[in-house]
This record gives sequence, structure tokens and C-alpha cells, in this order.
Amino acid sequence: MTRDRVIGGLLLAASVAIVVIYGWLVFLTDYYLLVLKLTGFIAIAGVFGILGWIGYTLATTPPPKPIEEIEKEIEEELKKLESETKSATLQTETQRTSSS
Repeated sequence: MTRDRVIGGLLLAASVAIVVIYGWLVFLTDYYLLVLKLTGFIAIAGVFGILGWIGYTLATTPPPKPIEEIEKEIEEELKKLESETKSATLQTETQRTSSS
């Protein structure tokens, strides 16, 4: 718990420092135009970078199997398990009757 509080405090202090430095750069220096241009570019590049990544993922990911096919596979597995369980039960019963 103490470590979480330290990390939280550091994040809070860093955030406040960055906001103060950014405000100083924008309002009190001659670099305001460059800072605003960089801020706008980074924001747009971030948003459209994420959008491009989503588009790439959608374009390259194969479509999922239809629900009917998945249900059919599950039913086949259940039937297989039931038959295995029945055969194991029969083997156990035959072993009991032959040993007595």
C-alpha cells in the first residue's frame, strides 16, 4: 500500500510539473508557436496512429467461426465425453462383477 501511495504521489507531482512547464512555454516564452505546433502534431499523430492500428487489426484478423459451427463442435465433444464416460463405467462394473 505504501509503494502505491509513493507512485501515486510521484505521478501527481510529475503531472503538475509538466502542466506548469507547458503553461510557461506557451504563455511566457517566444517558443509558444513551436510548442503549440508540436502539441497539435503529437495529438493528431496519436489519434490517427491508434485509428490506423485498429484498421490494420480489422483488415488482417480472420473472421470468427460462425456460432453454429462452434455449437456443433461442442456437441461433438460432449458426445465423445459421454461415450468415454459410459465405456469407463461399463469397464468398472465388469471389473467389479468379475472380481466378486
